[in-house]
Amino acid sequence: MASTWTFHSAAGIHFGPGAVEQLGPLAAKHGASKVMIVTDATLAAAGIVDRVTAPLDKTIPNIEVFTGGQPEPSLDLIEQCVAQACAAEPDAIIAIGGGSNIDLAKVTALRFTHGGSTRDYLGEDQVPGPIMPVFCLPTTAGSGSEVTGSAVLTDTENQIKVAILSNFLRPRVALIDPQLTISCPPKVTADSGIDALVHAIEAYTAVDHTDLQIAQGEQPVFPGRNPMGDMVAAQCIQLVGRHLADAVARPNDLPAREGMALAATLGGLAFSNVCVALVHAMEYPLGGLVHCSHGQGNGLLLPYVMRFNLPTRIPEFARVAQWLGESTGGQPDSDAAQHAVTAVEKLNARIGIPKSMSEIGVKASDIPVLAEKAFGIKRLMRLNPRTVALNDIVNIYQQAL
Repeated sequence: MASTWTFHSAAGIHFGPGAVEQLGPLAAKHGASKVMIVTDATLAAAGIVDRVTAPLDKTIPNIEVFTGGQPEPSLDLIEQCVAQACAAEPDAIIAIGGGSNIDLAKVTALRFTHGGSTRDYLGEDQVPGPIMPVFCLPTTAGSGSEVTGSAVLTDTENQIKVAILSNFLRPRVALIDPQLTISCPPKVTADSGIDALVHAIEAYTAVDHTDLQIAQGEQPVFPGRNPMGDMVAAQCIQLVGRHLADAVARPNDLPAREGMALAATLGGLAFSNVCVALVHAMEYPLGGLVHCSHGQGNGLLLPYVMRFNLPTRIPEFARVAQWLGESTGGQPDSDAAQHAVTAVEKLNARIGIPKSMSEIGVKASDIPVLAEKAFGIKRLMRLNPRTVALNDIVNIYQQAL
């Protein structure tokens, strides 16, 4: 059992409208003279990359740009980005985009620094040391990758999402400018925003750090629930309940965008210092099979997993219901907790998250393989508040079908 807990973040967080203007001075302050930007063609065409390079041009003489970023980056895409980095030999990497681009940048920096194969680093705590500086400018609000020590990739060969988890992956600087998210389309806003809620709810209802069973000498990247994790998770849940639907419905609503940008960062701090659990374990094979976005898959599965976990976290889910705006005054926690599931279902419907897996192409015959793969992700199974058997996962998938 672990009697202590830790809390980590990006080395520096700069938040607010106009934060992008600080990039040039910050990059120079950290000794960067030749940088590589990791982004995608859509953001380049939209002029977002030009907005970022403008303050860089004043202080950084050499700028290389990789525009091959794709949603849910594959292991093959990593090779393309690493090849360009090796040719350019930058001394820092700047990520512009959503969690996919940020994760691509992190793993590129890892590979450029330490060599080897991406598969060498999959799993928990396999990164041998610090990586070259990574500066992150998120253009979506959800993944929280700008402050986390994780990178999620797609193993297309085995049809499953995989992850690298290490505090050495945490970015050097996160520049969170809500104005960069205004161009984010409604579907991406919805999918990424609900992902932030999943991060916070899984962290807030996880196994407590004092109850986590760890081996002698093990230092898990996901150490279990702790007081600071609770604090940031609670604030994230409230911000999502207040702002996500507005950000989806009114893309130019800067207060809603700002609220969601903060929610995403807080959700990232929550899960990366506590954990994610069964929702993510079940989404990894789901997303690998049907290629839905990570946020969409998580959001779809969230209410079904919440219903499964409800008996073990009744007071916590009662508070979640209140934070999401449900009227539970005077009700016992056992009744109020049910409203947390209802609140998520209503939010999902309002922002267009599918209610069933069949809507995104899953068949009943897929469930046994999905369940076996999900059950195999033991690092997440052990952090779920309710003990999970293989048949439980099968049942949840069947309910979600």
